[in-house]
Parts: sequence; C-alpha cells; structure tokens
Amino acid sequence: MTFGFKDKKPSRRQFLSGAAAVGAGAVAAGAARAAGPDPLITEVQDWASITGEGVDATPYGLPIKYEADVVRRNVPWLTADPISSINFTPIHALDGTITPQGCAFERHHSGAIEMRKRDYRLMINGLVDTPLVFTYEDLERFPRENHVYFCECAANTGMEWAGAQLNGAQFTHGMIHNMEYSGVTLRTLLEEAGLDAAGDLKDKWVYVEGADASSNGRSIPMEKALDDCLVAFKANGEALRKEHGYPVRLCVPGWEGNMWVKWLRRIEVTDQAVQSREETSKYTDTLADGTSRKWTWAMDAKSIVTSPSPQSPIKHGHGPLVITGLAWSGRGAIKRVDVSRDGGKTWETARLAAPGEKMALTRFYLDTEWNGEEMLLQSRAMDETGYVQPTKTQLREVRGENSIYHNNCIQTWWVQPNGEAENVEVS
Repeated sequence: MTFGFKDKKPSRRQFLSGAAAVGAGAVAAGAARAAGPDPLITEVQDWASITGEGVDATPYGLPIKYEADVVRRNVPWLTADPISSINFTPIHALDGTITPQGCAFERHHSGAIEMRKRDYRLMINGLVDTPLVFTYEDLERFPRENHVYFCECAANTGMEWAGAQLNGAQFTHGMIHNMEYSGVTLRTLLEEAGLDAAGDLKDKWVYVEGADASSNGRSIPMEKALDDCLVAFKANGEALRKEHGYPVRLCVPGWEGNMWVKWLRRIEVTDQAVQSREETSKYTDTLADGTSRKWTWAMDAKSIVTSPSPQSPIKHGHGPLVITGLAWSGRGAIKRVDVSRDGGKTWETARLAAPGEKMALTRFYLDTEWNGEEMLLQSRAMDETGYVQPTKTQLREVRGENSIYHNNCIQTWWVQPNGEAENVEVS
C-alpha cells in the first residue's frame, strides 16, 4: 500500500498553511497559524544586529554548537576497556546516506594509532612473482577509483539476540557507516606483484594484516580480493581519519567490518586460510547446539527506522509525519523497503530516496499522517537477489540465541501516544 493524501484528507500544504490547523497538535497548530505576531519574525534578532565570524575563524569547518549532541557514543559496559571497544554512529540524527567521517563508528582492537604518511609501508609477499613494498606516494601513482560503500561491524545488533536491550537506533544499529572511498583496487596491486607463482587462483587466499599492536588480520578468498576490494586512502574526499585507519585501510565491500583492515601493512598470497584469531575464536556464528559456522562474511539485507525512534521521538504533534530509515545489503542493491505500523500485520511500500546501489546504504521515506495512535514501527528490506529481511523468530529457528554476529532481524519501535518510542520485541 502506498500512501497519498486523498481528497477527504487535508494536503500537507494545506495543513502547513493553516487550513487544517484546527484539531492538530498544539505545536503543529501553533506553527500552522500563529495566534499573534511572532517576535522571531517581527523583531530584529541578535544575529542580524552584528557581524558574524570571519572566513578564517575555523580553518577546518566544524558543526555548529547547536548540533553538539550529534556525536558517536560508546556503551561503557560493553567491553572491559575502551582501547579495545566500539562506538556508534548517530544514525538517528542523520539524513541522506553519506556518513560524515567525524560521526562514523569506530572499532579498535588495540586503540587508534598515529602514523605519518612518510612512515607508511605496504608489503605484498607470499605466492607472488615479485615481493614488493609500496610507500604512500607509490600508491598515489596507481590509477584510482571512487566508490560509496557501507562498512558494518558483524556484531551490529548483536546485543539484541536474546531480546530488546538498548533503547536507541544508534546503539542497536549504529555500528555502520557509509562513505565514499578513494583508492587503488587490490587487484591492481596484486597484479603489479604478479600472480603466476600462485598457479591456479581458484583455491588461493590473501591474508591482510594491520600495523597496530593487535596485528588484526583476516583471510580473504582470492576471488573476492580480485573482485571489488579497495586499498583506500581517502574517505568523503579527504584523508582518512586516524580512527578509520589513516593513512591507508582496506575496503571489502559488503563483507563484515572486521575484514576492512585498518593501517594496512601486509598482503600475503597464500594457498589456504591462515585461521587467525579473528576468523576462528571470533567472528563465527554460534548455532543453538553450540557448534559454530565460519566464513559467513557477507552482511545480509537489513534495515532500520531511524525516525521516529527512541532517540528521535515525534515532537511536532499530530498531522503529517515522515517515517525514515536506512536499508542495505552486502549481496547487492536494495530494491524495496516496506514499513509496518502494526508490528508486521500489514505493510506499506516506502519511497526510496534514490535507486539502491550495490554495497551502499539506501535511504527510505514513508510520508504519512499520525494522530496520536500507538504504532509498532518496523521496516523490512529486500535486495536484488530476492532475499527478504527476516524476523528474529526466523533467525532463532536456525541459530538459537547463542549468536553474537550477523543479526539482521526486523527491528520494532513502540511509538506511544505522546510521540516517544521504545525498543520492544515483536518477533
């Protein structure tokens, strides 16, 4: 069901111009038809009485102080120490799809390190014709590409397996960002080193390793390495931030964020997976019987309503309401998103802000009307492969409640008559 304001209902323009002010919420009605002169319009304000800051007041532009609450946040009890921890993107306060670098979530295993470009080295070794070492300047000389990709931690939404836990889209789904990365394809660098020595590539791997103290490393099948992996040194047009792997990181589109190795220092071509800590004892999916499955790299189709949500309640009263959120899939482009206001009993097809792109976030909107009724708000994503985002019950039927990673279940917000929202489970 797609929603449009029919003849019997006031149009959004009529409502906002005051034709439908009667019976609307107090805040909305006040905005639609003022009871008297508004001093913010009729009187000269301070900001129009004096000159503002000069062009060099902030050489690097920062958000205005009134947006100071739009920041990454940590959950203190989540890990023993913030050095090996994670913080969350404020997805509830953003719109569009591109995540500002300053808001993009962080995940570290031994803290964010500082490295100068002149000290950077990237080694390619193993089953290659010629082992090579690249400087940062060397990488800049190769043909480069620009791609918008999402990066999602495999543990995103992981705390919700056993039931509703954290009250906010930032905390349930904020281990994700979506940025335009610029760099050199991994294929280009591997071909520069030569792969004849590796022989048949169908059973070969690359092991990628970071320069930080944790030496975080992951094995990647050669097929993926030669497909779309990117050795990136820019994000959203500027240098990577320290916390995102400055000066160089790896992008592994559509696959779990732990494989996006930061401070990339080594790429080794091997004839088997290395079986590192991060792909054996961690980042595997535990099933109900206690066994674990590994090599579940791809992030399945997922979505979340970001507003209204617990951190973004309805404040404007009754009348027109924009329900919005994000959808993504590590297996291809998002083709459709449905929204339910009754806990999954009925669904309405949302409007995509733009056609879905492979391995990138898609913004969706449902332009509707709200008059104080309770809602059990959900979204359900479908990607170009035909995969449909599952309920938590459907996931539990396969994996039980022992899992941590790859929880892509449908999320529910209980929107109350006062506009506030809570995280609840309707499985």
